[in-house]
Amino acid sequence: MRMISRVRRMTKEEMRDKAVQLMMVKRFHCSQAVLSVGQEKLGMNDGEVIKAMGAFGGGLGGNGEVCGAIVGALAVLGLRFSRASEDEKEDPKMWSYAHEILERFQKEIVKNHGSILCGEIARVNWKDREQVRCFYKGETVLECVRIVGDTAVLVGELLERATQPKMVMLPVADE
Repeated sequence: MRMISRVRRMTKEEMRDKAVQLMMVKRFHCSQAVLSVGQEKLGMNDGEVIKAMGAFGGGLGGNGEVCGAIVGALAVLGLRFSRASEDEKEDPKMWSYAHEILERFQKEIVKNHGSILCGEIARVNWKDREQVRCFYKGETVLECVRIVGDTAVLVGELLERATQPKMVMLPVADE
C-alpha cells in the first residue's frame, strides 16, 4: 500500500513562488507546475507523473478546454486520496476536497473570466502558432501565471487541512 507519511513544511507561499518559477523559467505547462509543487508538498517526486501532465497544458492537449492549473490541482488530490492498485482503498474525502477546489477555483481564482476554459481565460487559440507567440510576448501570460500561483496556494491550503487531526469536542461534566 502506498502511504504518504506527512505533508512537507513547504508553505503555501513557497508553493506559489515555485509554481510560478516552474512555469516562467523552466517552461512547465500550468498543469505540470501545479502538480509538481503538490507532489513536493506531499513528499513525492515522480517525474513520470509530471511528464504525463504535459498533455493537459493549453486546455487539454492545446484545445482551449479546461484550464491545466485546475487539472493539476485535481491530480494532486488524486495522489493524496486515491489509489494505485485494487488492494488499496480510496479515501472518500477526495470528493469533498475536489468539489471545494473546483468551486473555489471558479469563484475566487478565475471569477473575472466567467469560465474555467483555458481558451477563454488566455484568449488564445493554441493551434494558431502566431497567436501562441503573441500570448507569450504579451500581458495575458501574466494572468495565467497568477492563476497557476493562486491555484498552488489553494492546493497547499487543502493539503494542510487534510493532514490536521480532527478536533473533537467532548462535553464537560458539571462539578
